[in-house]
Amino acid sequence: MANTVLQVENLVIRYGSTSAVDNVSFSVVAGEIAALVGPNGAGKTSTVEVCTGLRAATSGSVALFGRSPADAASRSRIGVMLQTGGLYPTAKPLEWLTYLAKLYPDPADPITLLTTLGIDPATKTTTRRLSGGEQQRVKLAAALLPNPALLFLDEPTAGLDPKARRELLAALGALRDLGTAIVLTTHQLGDVEEIADFVLVMVAGKIVASGTVAALTGAADVTSFRATSGLDLNGLTSALGAQFQVVEIKPGQYEVRGQATPQLLADITKWCAATGIQATEIRSGGRTLEDIVIAATEVKQ
Repeated sequence: MANTVLQVENLVIRYGSTSAVDNVSFSVVAGEIAALVGPNGAGKTSTVEVCTGLRAATSGSVALFGRSPADAASRSRIGVMLQTGGLYPTAKPLEWLTYLAKLYPDPADPITLLTTLGIDPATKTTTRRLSGGEQQRVKLAAALLPNPALLFLDEPTAGLDPKARRELLAALGALRDLGTAIVLTTHQLGDVEEIADFVLVMVAGKIVASGTVAALTGAADVTSFRATSGLDLNGLTSALGAQFQVVEIKPGQYEVRGQATPQLLADITKWCAATGIQATEIRSGGRTLEDIVIAATEVKQ
């Protein structure tokens, strides 16, 4: 049976008369990376703040390892990396982590963490003078100090160059393989597609879609392309065959639903050429997470 480390049930968070989070439920198990994605203002940060004990819920419940987030024993088993804050500006990285390590009963070694994440423990540079990517890595090291069983990360790859991003994602994958559960909130949907085991799409305070990346994107059954808005969908369907359905999911963006084959790609291109249409971004393999988030946001507006 899966070991559930985070259970959120019917969570509601209100600020005055405004519902930031509206009846949200989900769970995260050990050894899983769960990504919470959606537009700004969706309620992601408020949800994480309640999960980590930084904010009280209006109603509903959150359990960390079967206990309240306010329970000291539960909180000692989590690590948190926020998008902003989390660094002491005039401290050197090793100084800062050495101080923080004293707050935990069995901390990881600060020197090992910094070295693993590509920060020289001997550096004399203060955290405020580090590059954005270096600051992100120091914040991640701080989040890993308690040897957490559950790790919350908010935009962990922000400001990283491609090499550093890939190294950090690999480090997160290694943590997952060791049994650490990770809750990731980010706008970097490529990161999510690369490492997430489960995705929750949040819009206007509600979970509007959830599942694996493959399940959400419909990897095997959709071919998409862009062209002029208002194409003759009946004409294209006739050219492709009755086994296909053509849908304009938003102006100028089309999906052909049915088995993706090289012949299908050729038939789409042939029909567009015959009708004087310039088709671009023809892609087999379904929608991207970005497509899904944008479409869900537009439905809610």
